[in-house]
Parts: sequence; structure tokens; C-alpha cells
Amino acid sequence: MTSLQLGLIAGGAALVVGVIVYNWLQMRRVRRRIEAVGGRAAGSRSSPAGAAAGPRTQDRVEPTLPRDGDDSRMAAASRRDASDPEDTSSPAAEAVGDDEWEPPIDVVAHDDARSVTNETGEVDEAEHADAAGIAAATGAALAAGARSGPGGRTTSQPDPDIECIVTLQPVEPVPAGVVAAGLHARLGKPLRWFGRRGADLPWQALKADTVGEFTQIAACLLLADRAGAASRPQIAAFVALVAQIAASLPAAFVAPEPAREVERAETLDRICADLDVQIGLTVLKDAPATIAGTRLRGVAEAAGFRLTDAGRFDCVQEDTGAVLYSLQNLRAEPLSTDTLRVAAIPGVVMLLDVARVAEPVRVFDQMKLAAKRMALTLDATLVDDNRRPLDDAALAAIRQQVQAATAALREVHIEPGSPRALALFGG
Repeated sequence: MTSLQLGLIAGGAALVVGVIVYNWLQMRRVRRRIEAVGGRAAGSRSSPAGAAAGPRTQDRVEPTLPRDGDDSRMAAASRRDASDPEDTSSPAAEAVGDDEWEPPIDVVAHDDARSVTNETGEVDEAEHADAAGIAAATGAALAAGARSGPGGRTTSQPDPDIECIVTLQPVEPVPAGVVAAGLHARLGKPLRWFGRRGADLPWQALKADTVGEFTQIAACLLLADRAGAASRPQIAAFVALVAQIAASLPAAFVAPEPAREVERAETLDRICADLDVQIGLTVLKDAPATIAGTRLRGVAEAAGFRLTDAGRFDCVQEDTGAVLYSLQNLRAEPLSTDTLRVAAIPGVVMLLDVARVAEPVRVFDQMKLAAKRMALTLDATLVDDNRRPLDDAALAAIRQQVQAATAALREVHIEPGSPRALALFGG
């Protein structure tokens, strides 16, 4: 072996070691930033291996008053994984100030076999070094928000921070119809297509009836939503679909590395899971009394709610059509015109989905007043998840949690109610 070969081998080894060390340092830095924002509370549990690709459950956990002997402060509850075998109650976390967000101790850390942290939160050097670099890149992209601005990306352009994007360069300009197969594809995650007529021109969302020809096409697959992170098969199917369309044009493109995109998806899902918060206020009749379904419908509609096909009442913002908060059956049974005629309901829950509404604190104030009025009208009591009355002090503490959750979302440039937030916290 020549001295040149030995030198090249030594140089390559030094480069690899340097990349690993750099990724390790970047991961530590980004993790500190994410923990400062997302808050990883003491006592957080890790999911079983492979849970990173699982869904962020739709189950709601309401705010609860502390049990006797507990700290007197209130906590708004975060989403949790229903598959967690220890998930048997709704423990409260300590309330925090407006400038600090600490999720409840039951926040699920979506870990899998490629996680780069151990149970103490320290970097596990035995794990694959690439995972650290990918997690750093994903966390830094959201935290920096350089491409997003204060409100997150709009629906009119690709979002590289939360989507797997493949750009096609057709040999000659093509109409939108050439990607018809992609427009109708179902891959298990939202898929968007964009086109633009020049490298310096804005992107335009493509539909079947979009007119004109485009010199660039962008295919965008959402990396995570409440159904979980995009899986390797989903990303592989996406790449295969794009490759098939590119061959038919023809068009040049660079396929992303599936393993890297899977890591990005799982990291993004973990970040969002820590920030996924819903607030529920329960209006409860004292047993054995119940609310007649017809009475509930009259009171709800008088308060501005609309009965929907989803089996609940929604309070909708008139000018935008956005759902501000909803009214659901305490028994988790759907409400409909037919069932309300004969229903006898022990109570209802008003639910605020923090990430999906603009100005969550203002909306919480509105929901709180609506819940108080409904409790008074129905001769019922406003209670927490443990069916203990909520007084003004408890409601004020819940409001602080809404403020903290809102600030935490904005710190990672997910503006509540924005298209980015609706994408990440939908599904």
C-alpha cells in the first residue's frame, strides 16, 4: 500500500470522525433549544420501540385540579399516547409562566430503535451518528424559521421544513395535466403538487384544471401529522410515484434518501407531540339529573354553536369559517339530530385545540365565558376531568397554560392557526 493510499485513508477517517463529532455537538445544541421550548418534564416516559411512527392519539385529556395534598397550581393537559400501558389517569403538571412551557409529565416521547437519547436525556453515543445530524437539522429548521417567517408558510408554496420535497426539471415546459396521477394519489399522508414558470417566479398550487405550462414541478409529502410520522414505505411509495411521473415527461430529479427523510419525519413528530395541547371544560349535571338532548341543542345553537356531521357542535368564526372550539358529548357518543331528540346527557365538554386556532388565549377566554353561561343556563357545574369544580383561580391557571403553549409553538415557528400548524396538527 502506497503512502498516498495511507494518507487518503487517514484523511477519510479523520473526516468521518469530524462529522460524527460535529453532529453530536449540533444535536446537543438543538436539543437544549427544543427542551427550552418544548419542555421535557421530569418523569416523561418513552414509548416502546417503533412508536415514533405511531399516531398521536385523538384522545383528549382535560385540565384537572390537583388532588388533596398536591401543589395548588393548575395544569392544562397535553395529548398522550393511548397505547401507553401506564396511561390510566390524567395527572397534572405544574403550571408555568407565560415565558416558559413545560408539558405535563405524561407527554409521550416518541422514541424508537434509532433514538439518539437515553432515558436521562443525554446523547447516546452508541446510536447511529446520522440520527443526530438529522435531528439537529430538523429541529434547527423549525427553530430558526428562516424560510417561514413569523406566521409559518402559506399553502401557496412548498414547506421544506415539514415536507419531503422532490423537484422535477422537465425537458420542456409541461401543463399541470401531466401530473394527474400524482394529484389523485393516496399515500397515507397529504401530498401537494406545485409548478412555476421560471426559477425566479413564485410557485403555484397545481390542480387538474390549472392552466398554463410550467418549467419546474415540485412534489411535496407531509412528514408528520397527528396520525404519526411518515413511514419508510410511505416515503418510498412517494419517491416511486415521482420517478414514474418524471420518466413520463421526461424530467430530471434528485431522489431524497428515504432513511434520512424517515429520521426527519420522526424528529418532527416528536417535536409536535410535545407541543400538542387541547383544553377541555366540562359542564356537568349533578347525578342523577341529565340534560335533555332537545334542551342542549337549543342552548348550544343560541350560544352560536352549529351541529356538524362529525357528531359535535362547533363554534365557527364567521368571517373565516375556522372552528374556534367544539362542544361534545361527555359520554363520547356522537350527537345528531335524531339522537338529540331522545338523548339524556349527563354533561358536555367544550374543547379548544390550541395549535389549530389563531390567538388561542383570546379563544380560550371566549370559550370560558361560553362554558360559564351554559353551566348557569343548564343549572350545571363547570368541572375538571376529575369532576371537581373549576373556580376563577383554576381557570386563570389554565389560561396561563394556554399562553405558555402558544408561546412554545411560536418559538419553533409554528404559528397557531397557520397553514403549517393545521397541517402538522391535522390527520
